[in-house]
Amino acid sequence: MLTIITIPAYNEEETLPSVIKEIDMVMKKTKYVYKIMVLDDGSVDNTVKVAKKAGAIVYSNLRNRGLAETFKHEMRRCLDLNADIIVHTDADGQYPAEYIPVMLKEIAKGNDLILGSRFAGEIEDMPCLKKWGNIAFAKVFAQLTKTKITDSTTGFRAFTKDVAKEIELNTDFTYTHEQLLKASRLKFKIKEIPIYARKTRESKLMKGPIDYAIKAWINLFRIQRDYNPLGFFGKIGIIFLTVGILLGLWIVQTFLLTGQTGGIPRTILSVLLILTGVQIIFFGFLAEMQKK
Repeated sequence: MLTIITIPAYNEEETLPSVIKEIDMVMKKTKYVYKIMVLDDGSVDNTVKVAKKAGAIVYSNLRNRGLAETFKHEMRRCLDLNADIIVHTDADGQYPAEYIPVMLKEIAKGNDLILGSRFAGEIEDMPCLKKWGNIAFAKVFAQLTKTKITDSTTGFRAFTKDVAKEIELNTDFTYTHEQLLKASRLKFKIKEIPIYARKTRESKLMKGPIDYAIKAWINLFRIQRDYNPLGFFGKIGIIFLTVGILLGLWIVQTFLLTGQTGGIPRTILSVLLILTGVQIIFFGFLAEMQKK
């Protein structure tokens, strides 16, 4: 079985050589057949040069396309190289390579997607706002996926070729949430292992924790809308329908007690809310049929 350890990189000439060297040292002590692949995201420094010198297979985007598009490119390349297992890690050295064999053992036990959880383990340094925001988001995400998840944003993960083949990613921001949500819906076995995360430079993906949270929530809503339209539109429709019915019941009660409806505008609003709710739910059914 072939394991491909893939590293997305954008202007990482300083840290990439040591990351590749560490992975190589760890994997050479195991019996796994492996290759290290670097996906250069249009770097303008010596990222490609140092990656090739360190012995990695290198592919490049013609221009900087961002993490999500780079991840999709990685998956295509890994499948072209007939990878059986894909390990995804970062180029900044945040994730120690010593956990890669642990992940591979979990795959061998029958799991499909292994997450390296920083919050189930230990983090050398992370701003409190970012840390607690990620923890809170992971709890919400765990409820959505009905899977025990403590770190939904970790970029350190290993998964089978079936996960790479069957999960089509549509996001243009970050792959982490979409892959998890779709993996859970497709009944892939997901498991976390605790890891120690090193301190690294500031993230290149986001301007700050608030910016990341806004983009992450928008992305999650988009995924829910596209992958589970009936659930997404159904919940919105039920809210409108419930408010309209409650308002309507209040109007009826007022009429029975006083002989007045409380005003025509309220009656019209109640009817509009009920009709809007029904239409949104109906749209959800149509979208679900179109999806299938």
